[in-house]
Amino acid sequence: MTEDTSPEPIVQFRPRPSQLEGRIRQLAKDSGKVRWRARTHESHSETRMEWRDITDRMMFDVLRTGYLKGEIEPGMHPGEWKAKMCKQMKGQREVGVVTIVVRDSWLFVKTVEWEDLR
Repeated sequence: MTEDTSPEPIVQFRPRPSQLEGRIRQLAKDSGKVRWRARTHESHSETRMEWRDITDRMMFDVLRTGYLKGEIEPGMHPGEWKAKMCKQMKGQREVGVVTIVVRDSWLFVKTVEWEDLR
């Protein structure tokens, strides 16, 4: 009879919404910790920002001062959490920024969108 010595799988605990919201706001204060542009081609988020007329400034405002809306989902890789931050823009509609928190150390902006379906 042999003993199984394989390591136990790592279980990630989903962060509380208030905890993840605070971490996103904190990371977004340093623009160097937010990635939304591709080096070799236009990224999905850049394309959507241009198409939807949402500026970089608006995106950062949402990440820095918005609120977490909806469910927190695990990312594609261990140590990633996907969430949407939203904020009503002054004189405009509500903007949503879908972001992935990577290893609790930086943000990847997946897409930006208007929350209403005009």
